[in-house]
Amino acid sequence: MKTTLPTAVVVSDNNFLALPLRAYRLMCMTRRMAALYDERREVAGKYVHSTSRGHEAIQIAAGFQLQSYDFASPYYRDEALLLSVGITPFELMLQLMAKRDDPFSGGRSYYGHPSLRREGFPTIPHQSAATGMQAIPATGMAHGIAYLESQGLLQSNHKPVVLCSLGDGSVTEGEVAEALQMAVLKHLPIVYLIQDNDWGISATGDEMRAMNAYEYALGFKGLERMQVDGSDFDASHDTMKAAFDYVRKNRGPVLVHAKCPLLGHHTSGVRKEWYRGDNLTEHSKDDPFGKLETSLKNKGVSEKELRTILEEAEKVVVNDFERASHSPDPEVDDFDSYEFADTPIKEERGKRTGHGNEKITMVDAALHAVDEIMRRHPESIFYGQDVGGRLGGVFREAATLAQKYGDQRVFNTPIQEAYIIGSTAGMSAVGVKPIVEIQFADYFWTGFNQLVIELSKSCYLSKGKFPVQSLIRVPVGAYGGGGPYHSGSIESTLLTIRGIKVVYPSNAADMKGLLKASFYDPNPVIVLEHKGLYWSKVPGTLDAKTIEPDEDYVIPLGKANRVLAATEECIARAESAVVLAYGMGVYWAGEAAKNFPGRIEILDLRSLNPIDWEAITTSVKTHGRVMVLTEEPVLNSFAESLSGRIASQCFRYLDAPIQIVGSANVPAVPLNLDLEKRMLPNAEKVTTALNNLLTY
Repeated sequence: MKTTLPTAVVVSDNNFLALPLRAYRLMCMTRRMAALYDERREVAGKYVHSTSRGHEAIQIAAGFQLQSYDFASPYYRDEALLLSVGITPFELMLQLMAKRDDPFSGGRSYYGHPSLRREGFPTIPHQSAATGMQAIPATGMAHGIAYLESQGLLQSNHKPVVLCSLGDGSVTEGEVAEALQMAVLKHLPIVYLIQDNDWGISATGDEMRAMNAYEYALGFKGLERMQVDGSDFDASHDTMKAAFDYVRKNRGPVLVHAKCPLLGHHTSGVRKEWYRGDNLTEHSKDDPFGKLETSLKNKGVSEKELRTILEEAEKVVVNDFERASHSPDPEVDDFDSYEFADTPIKEERGKRTGHGNEKITMVDAALHAVDEIMRRHPESIFYGQDVGGRLGGVFREAATLAQKYGDQRVFNTPIQEAYIIGSTAGMSAVGVKPIVEIQFADYFWTGFNQLVIELSKSCYLSKGKFPVQSLIRVPVGAYGGGGPYHSGSIESTLLTIRGIKVVYPSNAADMKGLLKASFYDPNPVIVLEHKGLYWSKVPGTLDAKTIEPDEDYVIPLGKANRVLAATEECIARAESAVVLAYGMGVYWAGEAAKNFPGRIEILDLRSLNPIDWEAITTSVKTHGRVMVLTEEPVLNSFAESLSGRIASQCFRYLDAPIQIVGSANVPAVPLNLDLEKRMLPNAEKVTTALNNLLTY
């Protein structure tokens, strides 16, 4: 329930006092909460937490602007903001103590890390550690809202605003710059609230930055700027109202820089007594609680009325703390629920050969899949570097799409891999379904932070409230002279991340079916697309061209495909082997298998997470000899991991050591063609390894 004023306070004939009195009650709560957490450290101190002491005025002022149709991305100190939108102290304390009924994460995430989808409240998607990283998903929410408005798809006459709250120290993050750049470039409806208390943990503002956030914002043309004394509630409220009014009317971004004191610890794990000294005394002079109390007295509120509010608020806090401390802990058997949201694609559907007899390339299959998705789903958009109308993608994988669907739906981004990936979390939260592209796998790493921190954990930490529907296309692999920055394979690194899915098609039909299924999957899915297979120009890859499936064709993720079978006779004589491959490896294995007629099964994994373990174990048991084939360097790779799992769980079925064939263990693919050939696997190397395996 929303927090209400105590009945003892009568403000009907003094409406101008309603908001500051409500703010005063909330400040009474936050002050008592911070003190109580210190007093009861044996309970409250079990898990690290931060409080809002010193920041209450600006946070409450901001929270009062948020409507039920708005969106917010708070930072870890924003407990007063959460109280101001109607979250109760009891609910916050359930998270403080990691209790089962914590409404945000069920005991899975830190205090002050909300995820809220509740009628009558602003939407607050899963929050990361919130030290700058949240700026990109928050801006993605605003970007998604702007898109829905541009297409007439917003199911409301309201004008939603996104609030992104940041500590000033986090503004030095490069990802914040990417967010601000896109906000002004696309003129997005977002308020960036920067709370500046002059501290990081133990580092001061002078140590960490050359300018404050207000000064920094001057470099972003089109970003409106405001600054305010964040310890003064009246000034803060006027400023935040002006900021929200501006965004609701002009649908463009505003940055508010609020100067605040820090009156508590950085966190309960880094305590103020260790280093604050006289600085804490100085900051205490600007205590928002004392300032608001003085202001209310000057406006005619009696000491008795204030005391009544204080006592009732503190009573609520103490009672809520006791209730929370005796609330049940999470069920430990539920610890692994919500890694993924359930997908609707559970079986192969549609016609795999649905468009006549002419074969198409993989790149055209991908283009047609995206075209059909966008034609059927107006909530879908496609963006990345150089995918707009002028070029249509460096591989022509987006050719004609911008012309068909307009530059609101298909557009170029700056060179900002973090924004491309992280914005999909915000897009998904507002109902937009993004398809994005990282131009080359070798440049994926600047977006890796967003993938790990924001996308992969959202479903799990929000207990299913905020799965991130995100389809991320990544061209991978060596294709002849691409060199060290355009030839990389990255699946092993991706597969160490829980909470994302990774698929790897090897032909046109699989490309279309897997892309479609990935779009309909409500989770983050990365589609790795081998550049050497796009046009089947690499010798031996003509079979990557297939007849095009129809528009309804989908392949469930996690289903392997047997592309070559061994004969029953060879299997019966124990003369066969299975090659587990994906991507280009399917074609190296296919060429090598010609040297061993009837003796080789090739299982195209197609999906690396989820993986078709049932198909793998069936093949291992059938043949007793196994090769795992990859384009990546072998050492510490996915191929080694898969081999180890097979050895552990299928040992008694093996007739020979598992063979692993991959690239040489060097840091990059060299530019020179002869050096590249020496590094990479090929059919000849696979043939040699198969011969060793079959003669063991």
